[in-house]
Amino acid sequence: MRILFASAGNFGHVYPLLPLAKAARAAGHEVAFATGEQLHPALRAAGLEPVAAGRSVPEAFMEAVRGSAGLEHGEGDGDLGAQDVPPEVLADLHVKVFGSVLPRWVAADLAPVLAGGSFDLVVYEALNPGAAFAAHLAGVPAVAHGVGVMAMGPEEARIQEELLATAADLGVHVPGGQLLALARTYIDICPPSLQDRGFLAAPLPRVEQRPVAYGEPGELPAAIRDADGPFVYLTLGTALGSVDVLRTVIEGLLPLEVPVLVATGPVVDVADLGELPERVVAAAWVAQPEALKRAALVVQHGGAGTTLAALAAGLPQLILPQGADGPANAAAVRDAGAGEVVYAADLTAGAVTAQARRILGDETYRDAARKVATEIASMPAPTETATRLPQFTA
Repeated sequence: MRILFASAGNFGHVYPLLPLAKAARAAGHEVAFATGEQLHPALRAAGLEPVAAGRSVPEAFMEAVRGSAGLEHGEGDGDLGAQDVPPEVLADLHVKVFGSVLPRWVAADLAPVLAGGSFDLVVYEALNPGAAFAAHLAGVPAVAHGVGVMAMGPEEARIQEELLATAADLGVHVPGGQLLALARTYIDICPPSLQDRGFLAAPLPRVEQRPVAYGEPGELPAAIRDADGPFVYLTLGTALGSVDVLRTVIEGLLPLEVPVLVATGPVVDVADLGELPERVVAAAWVAQPEALKRAALVVQHGGAGTTLAALAAGLPQLILPQGADGPANAAAVRDAGAGEVVYAADLTAGAVTAQARRILGDETYRDAARKVATEIASMPAPTETATRLPQFTA
């Protein structure tokens, strides 16, 4: 078959789909991967054919602001900034971005790609429904691929309503008003013990698949690699980094008197953190799979990829939700007994110190994480899912 994978243009959305995309290619299928051009180098490094679809989230917010202000495309760009937008307006823009702007862009970009029967199957990230709309309009079977917990909070419900309006405007019929009904099945990489109970009870065909941490190979910084004993691994992911938050968390981890490895990601410049204590090592990029082999504790933002990777490694976590799916993933880890949560409103250095010390001093957190790791290890591998993909074209 010729299979098109499609994901939103962010590392945390693309990387969870790469293990199955590579397994499908290894199984003999022709595989292309559609996402924003900023991720195309990573796709080429993985040996996959990139296809341009959608644009970045910041560009989508600019488009939503222009629409709210009644401006034409390109007008007013120099005067627009999220820092000047009231919180209630920003929330409305968030709904517009993910419920209308991004899915419309993706659907439009993929329409010519899917025309003429050039693909037999679309495997789309569940948070990238524009690809499902394009597949539906082209008459191509589609499969949804999850990236983590599928909780439905008030904001997610508003986005769903906007998506249904977008689908109707594009001429896409959504059976029963359930967007995932556009998919033949849902590939779920979230272990059942953490998945939302309501989602598990939904009448939707599901295929369980083991989450596999994907990352470009590399070595840890020498100061961490050559040190004796464990360390704390700190990351706020690739999209939600903040200098102030990182500084606060580092300050909170210092009293633990253990080495700290900080991955600043592409949003924060390492230099902006200023002079760091000797036992704190910061780098823009960290080989996360290597870090998880030796870390004693993962302190992170609650992104699905990092959350599941840490659990698969049997590591306890201190989660500091910074938005997006962070609160849902944080609650799932806490409820499983595998970590604790400090929400943004309560984030202080003292709170980080107390919770991190609590986790490191109580073996029950690691025991709970290892229990989830055993559950993850028992889930079918991506290679097994790849053998089933032809079934979903029938």
